Amino acid sequence: MRIVLLGPPGAGKGTQAKIISKVLSVPHISTGDIFMKNIREETELGIKAKEYIHKGLLVPDEVTIGLVERRLEEKDAGEGYLLDGFPRTLHQGEALLSHLETSHKMLDAVVFFDVPHEELLLRMEGRRVCSSCGASYHLTFNPPKKKEVCDLCSGPLIVRKDDTKESVEERLRVYESETKLLVHFFELKGLLRKVDGTKEIDEVTKDVLEALQIKV
Repeated sequence: MRIVLLGPPGAGKGTQAKIISKVLSVPHISTGDIFMKNIREETELGIKAKEYIHKGLLVPDEVTIGLVERRLEEKDAGEGYLLDGFPRTLHQGEALLSHLETSHKMLDAVVFFDVPHEELLLRMEGRRVCSSCGASYHLTFNPPKKKEVCDLCSGPLIVRKDDTKESVEERLRVYESETKLLVHFFELKGLLRKVDGTKEIDEVTKDVLEALQIKV
């Protein structure tokens, strides 16, 4: 199956992608991983992406689309995949369907994780990461045993720059402005499957599998 996971930052796409990719035995493909790999290997598109990322700018569609299309042609993605973080814009969505059509393939479904704005703020503002070992915590959902101290190495916990209130608000604003048309686009194509992303992780997984009509 070829599936796109859509949803705002903090909706739990990455968590669900890791679980469901194992159930379906297909790779979890995220734009973050694609960018890092190409930047590390200093590919032509990776160098272009790095220039924008280091300036704190969004990577242009043509660069992102080129990188993703190359990844989708790799051998492990031949029988399907879970796409996480792409497409983000209407142009990217159109490019994905065009690429699949050219390859005589089709997209099976787009799963949209629906989470209210206030819930997203709570999730993202509560994130903490160990400054020493990188372990992740959440003050509400996965708190450390000792306040602001890592359970694993006793290092101090910090707030990532991306998780300050101002950064979170801006990321959500950008997401909402970019993605509204994309969600409508996939809905018109009959591909959209909405899932309540506020439930417990295992319940969300169950709902996703049901939406995809997959029996485990």
